[in-house]
Amino acid sequence: MPPHTPNFPKALFEELETDKLQRRFLEALVEFQNVERGSLWIKREDGYQCIEAIGGGQSEQLVGFVVPKDKPSIVGWAIENGRMTIAEPGKDKRHFKDAESGLDVKSTLILCFPLVLKNGDVYGAVEIIDTAHGGSRLNLGKEYLELLEEFVAIGSIALGNALAFADQKNEAQKLKKLLGGIKGETPLVGKSPAFRAALEAAKNYSRTDFPVLITGESGTGKELFARDIHAQSARKDKPFLVQNVSAIPDALLESELFGYKKGAFTGADKDKIGLFEAADGGTVFLDEIGDMPLSLQARILRVLQENEVKPLGDAKTRTVDVRVISATNRDLTRAIAEGTFREDLFYRLNVLPLKLPPLRERPEDIPELLDYFLARDAGRLCIPQKALSRDALAALKRRNFQGNVREMENLVRYLLATVSGPVIEAGDIPPPHEIGQHRDTMPAAPESAIANAPSLDLTDYTWEALERTYALALLEKHKWNVTKAARAAGVNRSTFDSRLRKLGISKE
Repeated sequence: MPPHTPNFPKALFEELETDKLQRRFLEALVEFQNVERGSLWIKREDGYQCIEAIGGGQSEQLVGFVVPKDKPSIVGWAIENGRMTIAEPGKDKRHFKDAESGLDVKSTLILCFPLVLKNGDVYGAVEIIDTAHGGSRLNLGKEYLELLEEFVAIGSIALGNALAFADQKNEAQKLKKLLGGIKGETPLVGKSPAFRAALEAAKNYSRTDFPVLITGESGTGKELFARDIHAQSARKDKPFLVQNVSAIPDALLESELFGYKKGAFTGADKDKIGLFEAADGGTVFLDEIGDMPLSLQARILRVLQENEVKPLGDAKTRTVDVRVISATNRDLTRAIAEGTFREDLFYRLNVLPLKLPPLRERPEDIPELLDYFLARDAGRLCIPQKALSRDALAALKRRNFQGNVREMENLVRYLLATVSGPVIEAGDIPPPHEIGQHRDTMPAAPESAIANAPSLDLTDYTWEALERTYALALLEKHKWNVTKAARAAGVNRSTFDSRLRKLGISKE
């Protein structure tokens, strides 16, 4: 006679957490049959995946294992035929031996039921596994199996509903994160210890009004963290305004930050409010602060010390209430030693330091970041989302993203534009130097090649190709610090900027 288990179905429906439900379901079935092992399998596009396994000490190794759809298997047969089956592994050709390759104790008899939804759709299977000699523990009596089948039917509906709800919840979370990124919210993605530590620091800093200095390599997300600090702060409903210090000529930068009065200079035909005044009550983010000219650094210091700004051509100062967050990829202590950055300004900016880790120090975040960018940009383009093959993902996890998250973002956009099928293969991924590089119809030689090869015939190159090569070599040498590159070229910063624009060269 089968054991009396009246609370089994009720216990299933009372459990709301999917992980706990599937384990309780499996444990009850294994206990009901008095055997050692059991496993739950879900139908996927590429095969049948184990989502839970218990008993036998090593069974948990099966979780995540996928039986290929084109290979014979007991779970595959039960799912595709929608019927219960009994199999003796040593003799049954349907047994997929690889699933037990890592287990010391092999199965001797397997009872497999399909998992069926209320509408009749089969979505998975459950295996109840005997490891005793000759499969002597499994009770295959007719009444016993009929009662067991009723329990499986009840449990499969409960589990199916829970899995469907979990999938919907996950999709809703992905969609929320995707829409947040499209709407401009900060998509800070990652679970690595280094990244979580940076997030925690940002959260703590958001509770204060003190200046924050964010440091890190180019492409690590300094502006995103600045936005996140502002969004979590009491200033979140006030403006968040950004100025890239190295993006515009020095003279224009001063008027952008502080504004000017009508008639202050030629062309000033009306008053202009500066960035600090426009952001009153909110936050000003100064990117690439290390490139700020010394002449302006004293004025920034006064904003931090006295909360005062003075527009160009105005005799009066104005009081502003702004929080300053700055960022740089330069070594400011070295800049101080070289005399290009004020030490007193550094200490005013660096009240709350935040160092962001490069992507090479958080490789475990690469898969999640790739998923995020693939989903976000496919949504923006209104195209079906593409998936990465296992080999493609492995290749990207090994890739040295020197441009960090920005390089990954650009790579994903390239792949979405160039891969026509639904799956991105390893062969679709170009070498790092082929993404984001500027090409010309004429060959371009690096600066070192020109310097070290006096016999090189420069007449093989157009003037523009030579100038492009020279400009790129300077920028690479000085880590894309435009001020230093211009100084090395012996021209004004504004002149160098102008030439870069004409050549179509930009950091992005």
